[in-house]
Amino acid sequence: MRKVFASSFFAGVLAIVLAACGTAGPNVDDGAGARATSAGAFPVTLDTPEGPVRIDRRPTRIVSLSSTATEMLFEVGAGDQVVAVDDQSDFPEGVPTTDLSGYEPNIEAIVSYGPDLVVAAGDAGGMVNGLRQLDVPVLVQPAAARLDDTYEQIRQLGDVTGHRTEADAVVDRMRADVAEILAAAPGGEGLTVYHELDDTYYSVTSDTFIGQVYSMLGVENIADEAKGAGSGYPQLSSEYIVDSDPSLIVLADGDCCGQSPATVAVRPGWKDLTAVSEGSVIAIDDDIASRWGPRVVEFMRAVVDALDGSST
Repeated sequence: MRKVFASSFFAGVLAIVLAACGTAGPNVDDGAGARATSAGAFPVTLDTPEGPVRIDRRPTRIVSLSSTATEMLFEVGAGDQVVAVDDQSDFPEGVPTTDLSGYEPNIEAIVSYGPDLVVAAGDAGGMVNGLRQLDVPVLVQPAAARLDDTYEQIRQLGDVTGHRTEADAVVDRMRADVAEILAAAPGGEGLTVYHELDDTYYSVTSDTFIGQVYSMLGVENIADEAKGAGSGYPQLSSEYIVDSDPSLIVLADGDCCGQSPATVAVRPGWKDLTAVSEGSVIAIDDDIASRWGPRVVEFMRAVVDALDGSST
């Protein structure tokens, strides 16, 4: 399936954090069961679903197999410690993109970069055990279900790279931005959204990370009542969408599928939809709409701007 849907869907499937160590310093409890040693102190031991991960010293050869983790690593100031990223990592500009895959990882190819830390979104193909047998620590950060998960993962990456102070600053900034956005979000009943992952009408429900963002903004998601909603990523039909008549349509398939407000307007039966007739169809960068990293703030701002128009 196309890039954006694959990115969101497989991250969700891969989804289907820190104990004290030695004399590294006092423990810091960040919630969600995660504990870490004080900022900048090594060794650091992480308690993860895949077992404990011990980082003996500040890593200088990080391989990221998660496009979201790549964004987080650079955001907290650890970019110069990253030597290779997967084929889906394309932000920020200039990241060391390779042909490594996070979905079908090749252990030999990963090890060729001499990593002292690998960060991934899931344990595809038994990668974690394979790398740990070679004494390569692996940190798995699965797809977030809510913003608190994003904040926790940013702090976790700050701990394991020696950039906890910078990570805290990123989280504080995001929290402030989100609070400002939520305060500006239009109120009122009846605002509904259709979020399009690709041009075959795959969408997201409120049980997904992006769906949760819509819920925070007070928008009802038409996909929640659709057939197959239990998967989190149901495939809707054109008829279902037309019958639901969403007040906002968000296109996350501009890059992958060439979709835009103009292409939506000429779909059979769509020109009279509320979102189309009122100009409330927006295209958002596929990656921003499918990753749970710091740029979720940009996503939220774009949605609020569109809601301002649809609520007037």
